[in-house]
Amino acid sequence: MDSNNMHSPVLLVFPPGVTSSEYRTTELTATAYDSQNRVQKVLIRKLKILGTTQILLGIMHFSFGVVFLFTLVNPYPRFPFIFISGYPFWGSALFINSGAFLIALKRKTTDSLIKLSQVMNLLSALGAAAGIILLIFGFLLDGEFLCGYSPDGIQCGAVTFLFIGILIMLMIFSIAELFISLFSSILGYSSEHFGICCC
Repeated sequence: MDSNNMHSPVLLVFPPGVTSSEYRTTELTATAYDSQNRVQKVLIRKLKILGTTQILLGIMHFSFGVVFLFTLVNPYPRFPFIFISGYPFWGSALFINSGAFLIALKRKTTDSLIKLSQVMNLLSALGAAAGIILLIFGFLLDGEFLCGYSPDGIQCGAVTFLFIGILIMLMIFSIAELFISLFSSILGYSSEHFGICCC
């Protein structure tokens, strides 16, 4: 090689898949344990379980409302207070909707769906708290509802026992729904706040 060719630049063109070992740059990448993805999967799985529980509680609430529908028979001149308030129906609608939003988060996790789920769970928690207050009024107002109008005292005790049992079940469901809704709403807020659940 003569001295004129030694200092002239040479341009090398390589296809995209071929690189020269002289010109290859080494890029080091480190992958850490991807705990965020695992946490996200666990949270979404728990939210789906909680959503399913909310839907089942809503269906049972609605079914007890239907049972109260058949209490307007002689000699009872009015419906029980809890039925007049409509809580078994609007409470069940809130519970079923908030559960459906939690299950929808399993299928598609978006920021807007997370926000809607949080709003529905807060509304469901408020509805459950209002329902607990209404049920307390129902215990106070309708404790002697059936026996006050019944001419037969023997049948009155059994029916009152059944009526109070339904009110107790509604109270248990409402308390469970309150805790599930608050937990789901707080869990959704914390996962959104820390960027866990957003894809």
